[in-house]
Amino acid sequence: MSKPTPISGFPEWTTAQRMIEQFVLDRIRATFELYGFAPLETRSVEPLDQLLRKGETSKEVYLLRRLQADADGPAGDDALGLHFDLTVPFARYVLENAGKLQFPFRRYQIQKVWRGERPQEGRYREFLQADIDIVDRDSLPAHYEAEMPLVIGDALRSLPIPPVRIQVNNRKICEGFYRGIGLTDPEAALRAVDKLDKLGPAKVADLLAETAGASEAQAKACLALAEISAPDASFADAVRALGVSDPLLEEGIAELTAVVETAAAHAPGLCVADLRIARGLDYYTGTVYETQMIGYERFGSICSGGRYDNLASAGSVRFPGVGISIGVTRMLGLLFGAEALSVSRSVPTCVLVAVTAEEDRAASDAVAAALRSRGVPTEVSPSAAKFGKQIRYAERRGIPYVWFPGADGDEVKDIRSGEQVAAAAGEWTPPRADLKPLVGPAGTGA
Repeated sequence: MSKPTPISGFPEWTTAQRMIEQFVLDRIRATFELYGFAPLETRSVEPLDQLLRKGETSKEVYLLRRLQADADGPAGDDALGLHFDLTVPFARYVLENAGKLQFPFRRYQIQKVWRGERPQEGRYREFLQADIDIVDRDSLPAHYEAEMPLVIGDALRSLPIPPVRIQVNNRKICEGFYRGIGLTDPEAALRAVDKLDKLGPAKVADLLAETAGASEAQAKACLALAEISAPDASFADAVRALGVSDPLLEEGIAELTAVVETAAAHAPGLCVADLRIARGLDYYTGTVYETQMIGYERFGSICSGGRYDNLASAGSVRFPGVGISIGVTRMLGLLFGAEALSVSRSVPTCVLVAVTAEEDRAASDAVAAALRSRGVPTEVSPSAAKFGKQIRYAERRGIPYVWFPGADGDEVKDIRSGEQVAAAAGEWTPPRADLKPLVGPAGTGA
């Protein structure tokens, strides 16, 4: 077999990187559960009509098809696609199981998603997301929109990563403002403004004229709104200073003020009101979020989401919700690329039990079993080589301790310091810092 060619956009981490990822997922999961979110996993495929019904997603969806058609197989397989986010499948799940759920329904979901994007640094075609959503029946109080940044702030602060800043806006502000200046297609205007970072003001102004029918003055007003940014509720004064009035605009200002003030009370500096944040998906109807990692702003958001009122509905019954998603693979890919994270060893093993002779391997196995029974990650040496060779094997793998069984009593050696002491497998415990690999910023000794 010839050497395989890597497929771009489908990352495969090293074992050390995977251990860092697992650590990150455990911390995120723990925070989600502290806030009362329950775990959920949905299927990987959805009907295409569901995946394509909201927003600019048709170029991103991967189809699911058999290599060879099966006339006797299940119908409809050619109309299935891999999900590109976790919000659309979650909305479908709520509709299918509404009679079994207790509302408001709080869930977290950590799964792979697939998106047909052009692979580049921090952007992948297969990646892991960690989502939280809160859904209610008929109506959802706005205070849940203020809760989302608190959860994400706590989750990301629990990780050894650079500080983050959550940029928040409210689609009602934008839509109300656009209506107030006379635009008849607010959604087209939102999609145009969402491209500001990619295209710049001049091209967005052209796009507003082309897709939303904006005059030169209307386009200028849209760009003036998008320039407003503040770390506190003063953004409201800047919006009102533009001289536009609309009931939906005022509703959005009130809701965004609550989000910013709640976040400031919980974690000063966590949130900033940034009115250029629009989010390109059409299903958002209220607060929207994007999160930048300080020092990595040029790569865009690592965590985003928003309020949606109409994504899940059955007849006259609606299930409005609000959610936010951490792009785990995106975040880690950027940090791995910068060599900004490290792990103290590349294997979970804390102790290597040496083998004095192959006929004595059973004694080493018994020591390992005793250590594992008390939660000490342990492996047995692969061969009964000279002890020096077994120690070098442990060094190469980053294993901190080597255990030597003996007829007159066992000893354990810290191969970093050289200290060797008598020990009993039913009693000895390594220092807490050595029990599991430590994850931290590069250069901290983790």
